[in-house]
Amino acid sequence: MQFHRRLFIASLAAVAAFPAFAKQKSAAAATPRTFPHALPVPGGIARIALGASAQRPVARSGDVPLLVIGSAQGWTALAGISLYATPGPAQITVQVPDAEPRTIDYTVLPKQYTVQRLKVDRKRVDLSPEDEARAERERQHTAQVISTFSQPEPASLAMRAPVPGRRSSSFGLRRVFNGEPRSPHSGMDIAAAMGTPVVAPLAGRVIDTGDYFFSGNAVWLDHGGGLLTLLCHLSAIDVQPGDTLRAGNHVGKVGATGRVTGPHLHFGVVLNRASVDPAMFL
Repeated sequence: MQFHRRLFIASLAAVAAFPAFAKQKSAAAATPRTFPHALPVPGGIARIALGASAQRPVARSGDVPLLVIGSAQGWTALAGISLYATPGPAQITVQVPDAEPRTIDYTVLPKQYTVQRLKVDRKRVDLSPEDEARAERERQHTAQVISTFSQPEPASLAMRAPVPGRRSSSFGLRRVFNGEPRSPHSGMDIAAAMGTPVVAPLAGRVIDTGDYFFSGNAVWLDHGGGLLTLLCHLSAIDVQPGDTLRAGNHVGKVGATGRVTGPHLHFGVVLNRASVDPAMFL
């Protein structure tokens, strides 16, 4: 009898405690994740605390403006780090109204990306003089596009995948053709069938479209504050410069245009003119 009475009381206590336990689990599940993830490595992002101020500070890396998020209670600079950055000390400058500029130091940590060594026909990797000239013109054009810095800053930094599918080639992959190193992969390749709809990963404005030698049919989206995304190798482009899109709006269709071997989407993210890993925003 005493045993059954103790068991009944224990059961009542467990039932009484369950709502609190469930509430704790629910609160933990509801805790928002921080986007983008901080990873201060080449191709990553440094989150740098700037402190409190009534107005949004202006932060720069050299002469390049940085995206600053937060509120008067505390601001944070997001510094995109070039894939070619040398690990070690780095710094940004910060300016708030009625105050002297100051510098804040941070450290770029080392990261070893995968290296893929391939032996291929030289005709597949060496460009003709005409193609080299075209690619150089397009590199100069792209440099102008990625210097875009507009306001307002993005309301959200959590991106959706622009197309469903598995990741077929990761950001930062370094290919060596016939012993000659090539530029590291500056985006994420997502395997998808020809014609699969491609959508905007984040609300933004179309700032450039075109047919490029390496990228094929490509669309650049400006999300504000120096944050841009690039969607490449499309079979169809269904937007034009000046269009304003919401996250999830249709942009085009998966294709195999440009210098590729099959249909897929190249998804790139640029922050303060540096190509960074899209995975940090997904």
